[in-house]
Amino acid sequence: MSKRQELRARRERAQKNQRLLVIIGGVLVVAAIAAFLVISNLPKPVGEITSPDPVTRPQASGHSMGDPNAPVKIVEYSDYQCPFCANFWRDTEAQIVETYVKTGKVYFTYHSFGNWVSDNINSQAGTTNTESEQAAMASYCAGDQEKFWEYHDYLFANQNGENEGAFARNRLDAFAEKLGLDMAAFKDCMDSSKYASQVAQDAQDGVQAITTAPNYDGKGYGTPSFIINGKLINGAVPFTTFQQEIDAALAAAGQ
Repeated sequence: MSKRQELRARRERAQKNQRLLVIIGGVLVVAAIAAFLVISNLPKPVGEITSPDPVTRPQASGHSMGDPNAPVKIVEYSDYQCPFCANFWRDTEAQIVETYVKTGKVYFTYHSFGNWVSDNINSQAGTTNTESEQAAMASYCAGDQEKFWEYHDYLFANQNGENEGAFARNRLDAFAEKLGLDMAAFKDCMDSSKYASQVAQDAQDGVQAITTAPNYDGKGYGTPSFIINGKLINGAVPFTTFQQEIDAALAAAGQ
């Protein structure tokens, strides 16, 4: 073989090797993409779920409870990620229900406060988390199946940090499944963002109600906030504080 033929043969072998490397590289890229898609579509771990003790709420309807004609109306503006809201749920709500709602003196309504907690953290971290909004939407979706309050309890019982995945979608679905909801209907409600506008309206209504209350001090607002016959109570205050305000409202109503 002449030197020219030998050079040509080397060149052809190099070209074949190069084409082979390109093919192998392409196969590896395709395999990597396929593996990524498979892994990304695998069910994400839900983690531990706490089942709250069942609670009986008198005349529960939607996100309200009690006699609609009760002389005292309490409206709560809350966020399922707010630890102070969980404190009220854990320490005080049951006492109000037992003392005033069951006796027909108080009609109690829960509203979300939009994406309040998530937005506060987002503004500092430069993130776009919507766990507060998603949790609120999920509770209203559960309400479509007459399980608002039960789902509300699951959310507070499973609070675990703010914007840290406690109310990621797979966990919201898991709570619904634990409650025995019709999962197709629940997922359709969530996927369609059926209650997104209501949750946004909650936030606007809450700000309006808080800032126009006669005893509002102009020092901002947050969760939980309560409007008792028009008067504002800020924060997860003790039951005795609610008792004073409710009794005063009852007296003013001639009760």
